[in-house]
Amino acid sequence: QVQLVESGGGLVQAGGSLRLSCAASGGPLSNKAMGWFRQAPGKEREFVAAINWIWGSTGYTDSVKGRFTISRDNTKNTVYLQMNSLKPEDTAVYYCAARTGPGGAGIWTMPSEYTYWGQGTQVTVSS
Repeated sequence: QVQLVESGGGLVQAGGSLRLSCAASGGPLSNKAMGWFRQAPGKEREFVAAINWIWGSTGYTDSVKGRFTISRDNTKNTVYLQMNSLKPEDTAVYYCAARTGPGGAGIWTMPSEYTYWGQGTQVTVSS
């Protein structure tokens, strides 16, 4: 059983930056595709970014391209989400997720495609 713990959220002004971390225990992340999702009040959980484990390829939702960067450090069993030029519309609870099973070379964008989830970390961007 893999446990994921997010950290790094907080309150930031528009234009600022935050770096979210997702630390795993109970199993390696090196053989898992990883993703970040977010959920704003009254909205469905939406895909933000993903990284596969074979090539380290990444994918992003259009609204964060050029501003957010997903990365992984397999030696630390941690995945990161660097968020720059934050906007008020980025305000949400951010979740990291790990996918088990086949498809390590893919970029997975649906919540149902992931097996393990963290508890989430709040990101609030003030205008």
